[in-house]
Amino acid sequence: MYAEMVRNVAIIAHVDHGKTTLVDQLLYQSGMFRNEELDRLAGGEYGLIMDSNPIERERGITILSKNCAIQYFDTDGTEYKINIVDTPGHADFGGEVERVLKMTDGVLLIVDAFEGPMPQTRFVLTKALQHGLKPILVVNKADRADARPDDVVNEVFDLFVDLEADDEALDFPVLFASAKEGWATADLAKPSNNLKPVYDAIIRSVPAPRVDPDRPLQMLVTTLEYSDYVGRVAIGKVFAGRLRQAQSVTVIDKAGRHTQQKVVQLYEFEGLGKKRALEVRAGDICAVAGLDPVDIGDTIACPDEPSALRVVAIDEPTMSMTFHVNNGPFAGREGKYVTSLHLRDRLYKELQTNVALRVEPGESADAYVVSGRGLMHLGILLENMRREGYEVCVGKPEVIIKMVKGYRQEPIERLVIECPAECQSAVMSLIGNRRSEMIKMDSKSGVNDYVHMEFMIPSRGLFGLNARILTATQGRAVMHHTFERYEPMRGSIPQRQAGVMIATETGTVTAYALDALYDRGVFFVRPGDEVYEGQVVGEHCKDNDIPVNPAKTKQLTNMRTSSKDDAARVRPARLMSLEVSLEYIQQDELVEVCPKSIRIRKRFLKEADRRRAARREG
Repeated sequence: MYAEMVRNVAIIAHVDHGKTTLVDQLLYQSGMFRNEELDRLAGGEYGLIMDSNPIERERGITILSKNCAIQYFDTDGTEYKINIVDTPGHADFGGEVERVLKMTDGVLLIVDAFEGPMPQTRFVLTKALQHGLKPILVVNKADRADARPDDVVNEVFDLFVDLEADDEALDFPVLFASAKEGWATADLAKPSNNLKPVYDAIIRSVPAPRVDPDRPLQMLVTTLEYSDYVGRVAIGKVFAGRLRQAQSVTVIDKAGRHTQQKVVQLYEFEGLGKKRALEVRAGDICAVAGLDPVDIGDTIACPDEPSALRVVAIDEPTMSMTFHVNNGPFAGREGKYVTSLHLRDRLYKELQTNVALRVEPGESADAYVVSGRGLMHLGILLENMRREGYEVCVGKPEVIIKMVKGYRQEPIERLVIECPAECQSAVMSLIGNRRSEMIKMDSKSGVNDYVHMEFMIPSRGLFGLNARILTATQGRAVMHHTFERYEPMRGSIPQRQAGVMIATETGTVTAYALDALYDRGVFFVRPGDEVYEGQVVGEHCKDNDIPVNPAKTKQLTNMRTSSKDDAARVRPARLMSLEVSLEYIQQDELVEVCPKSIRIRKRFLKEADRRRAARREG
């Protein structure tokens, strides 16, 4: 039977534990490609093939889940097809993980040999166990000088027990590997020089797809792609029957509505790409072109006996931001898409593929409330939009509050911080006033003595925390967090302590003006930058906002002065990235996101309007 020769497996792990690197090495060692071909596809700082998105290559993270297929021959010559799904490691992109796990029957759980299980490890493992997937533990980076593989295996086992895994799941095979060097072994005392143990573990431990080839067609759509030639391409797993080229099918959407459609083109995965197929049998993962409308969660079924598959439940968003049309003085200078219609169409288009996102109309006609999993989730959407030529203003991120039995509840996250032992007190003092609760602390002895701390903290308490932690530890701390649950509100949390400097005139920043304001604080702009009235140009050294004129020029005169040749003092500007700007702003401020610029501005640009608004609120 065909399905017996197929293995569908997802790679899951915490961020930076080596998922994508392992998939790349599996592709290199599969024998399906020439090394020159794969080298041509590799890119980014880490030379990864599967991270093909430009933002993924810049940041060194996986954002979108991706499919590839490998042909593997075992020792007796039997041919297997292994469909591999690479998933993101950041908690903000957990929706990508949740929807693709439905396609698979097993998971490779990658855990760092030094760090051990981290917050996202817990999240993805919880979802895998809920789907009844067979886990294989791969302790990666086992060649690190500070690796502690045996301790990590015990920690993972404790995590399984904590998640109430059944006896079958607890009996997971363990492999030790170095994805970067391309080797894996079941016993560190018996070294290996390839990843054959990983292939063998997948064939031996991951069950064949649980499908029924004799029943009428059923395929669940879990991913959507777009092609300029054939339009929407639906990707998913065939759970029953067979899907054929030019076949008439019934598409059942999440509301239960039926539409009769026809398969225009059918593809199966081969290596990193797809190839045309005349037929795809139950158990395999395929791509279907020509269906419209079709959405994630829809079922492609037989017209004679249409029956819908159960839709995968996606966790609700925990954070929202209001997107506004850019109404600043520089609107339209850099972007191609600047109207409310452009903004609305782009946001609703994103909903078709970004299953964890929610979009609702805002208080005004040109505003939309966009909800997502976290700051990075929404930040990546904004980064994509600015690269596409959109201009947009966004307000301060806000956590989504729920009313449960008459009480307000807020999202609580599990925060994990690892830092050198000498920085522990500085970290504790920063987190102590953010309504956090310490649940675990231990030390990791290795090349350097590190302290591992876990907290339960309100999502509100995470705004601006990362930058402060890095500053307090000279960049030596590692911080991760993931959503845990909703709990009653924990009270107020201190906001930004410093005030800001607000430009009073539109013009070009001069070194002369910055020199005169040298003692006032830190600037976000440099000489030569264009600024406008109401733009936030720096952070004040005190707790109040002050108006300044960074575009002031030196008056020309024929009088000699003793200081005419003095060099202007210009402190290096603090460059504010998109995520840092979103964490920095207050309720009366906006971040202006344009293709070439990211600016912070006041909601009301004129001083008189700001005073009037303050009187109304106060």
